[in-house]
Amino acid sequence: MSTITPAMLLAFDTSSAACTAALFDSSGKCVASTDEAIGRGHAERLVPMIAELLAGRRPDRIVVGIGPGSFTGIRVGIAAAQGLAIGWQAEITGMSSLGLLAAGGRDKGTIAAAVLGGHGELFVQQFDAGSMVPKSGLINAPPSEAAAAIQAEVVIGSGARRLIDARGWGDAREAWPSAADALRLTNDQRHMPPKPVYARAPDARLPEAA
Repeated sequence: MSTITPAMLLAFDTSSAACTAALFDSSGKCVASTDEAIGRGHAERLVPMIAELLAGRRPDRIVVGIGPGSFTGIRVGIAAAQGLAIGWQAEITGMSSLGLLAAGGRDKGTIAAAVLGGHGELFVQQFDAGSMVPKSGLINAPPSEAAAAIQAEVVIGSGARRLIDARGWGDAREAWPSAADALRLTNDQRHMPPKPVYARAPDARLPEAA
């Protein structure tokens, strides 16, 4: 039987090829975390992963990655967070998946997160590597346009190589978000509405009425 553990926070993200979750205690210490590069299958793996991570503990706060990234993955994560929040009567907020990705870097200065989007485009955003304060808005653009807008030497994420190749210089690091870095985000970056941030409209659309 699970028991409520006051002031514990569960963070997870399913916006990428990884399925990642972490549990933090009242002091902000990460007491358990797991990261799995699964590609697809978030819907089948996420809830069992969380159950294994919690080991009977029941947090009173949930923060979930809201994108941008995989449309399907984002929806799976938010739906799971909403279901758990209802069942546990827990507070739920959203966090920037690009911010979470950038938080995995431990460099000084400015760092950029870049992930592959649809139609060969990239989702990109720059952050201060120390404070994690955003240094640019969220950009959804072809690699050439994204490259022209990003000045950070270090670019991290699934789209890093495409951006660096288009720009011709810099340090590309392929990586996925890790929920263990959730508390490195600014308060604003992890207290967002728990709604998807797609950055562009999904390809699938409802048919228009005749």
